[in-house]
Amino acid sequence: MVLFEIIAATTFVSLLSLLGIALFFFKKERLDALLFYLISFAAGAMLGAAFFDILPETIGSIGAPLALEFVFFGLVGSFVMEKIIHWHHHHHMDHSQEHKHPLGILTLIGDAFHNFFDGVAIAAAFLVNVPLGITTTIAVTCHEIPHELGDFSLLLYSGYGKKQALLFNLFTALTAVAGGLLFYFFSGAVANFEGFALALAAGNFIYIASADLMPELHKEKRSRESALQLALMLAGSAAIWLAARLLGG
Repeated sequence: MVLFEIIAATTFVSLLSLLGIALFFFKKERLDALLFYLISFAAGAMLGAAFFDILPETIGSIGAPLALEFVFFGLVGSFVMEKIIHWHHHHHMDHSQEHKHPLGILTLIGDAFHNFFDGVAIAAAFLVNVPLGITTTIAVTCHEIPHELGDFSLLLYSGYGKKQALLFNLFTALTAVAGGLLFYFFSGAVANFEGFALALAAGNFIYIASADLMPELHKEKRSRESALQLALMLAGSAAIWLAARLLGG
């Protein structure tokens, strides 16, 4: 049953890559407005998942000192991985038009790694209990929607056709399923492996929310829109908190 839940959740997250189709139907102005709301909500959801659900579970599993150490490693590891990918992105973007295709390849590689570890986080959560698996999947989903739209745009910029971009994006997204399955079958190799993986996932969630999403929100300077951002962030956190309580996580 747990294996089915992991496959279902990671497949659902993977299929979000097809949201790039939305770019065909939305005008850029409407899509930008939609992303404004999605990023605000996603930042709150990821922080809520990390602090209200994942951290309490991992502290209960491996104790506070170890849990916080692995949260730190998860945060720093996310920084290092993203730094490497961004360095390559900027290195290729500084060159002429002929180097656009390598940017697309690096985007796909980075996305594959990112989605693989999303799958690991989801599998680790479901192995602890179903409610935690559901709230973790919700948090990943909230982040993946704007993330996949952004990746699809980068692939188009890199010279891929629309069909190519959709197919390659879907292929890299399916690494979430691979990550979930590998973790499920090998998690028994180390005692309390789920607790360590969840601590790393919490660090990753905190990093994504604070280093990737919030800087985007700081670009908005108008007071009314900033207040709306805060309200949506709080709504995202509240949604995770409420889901965890209702599901009994």
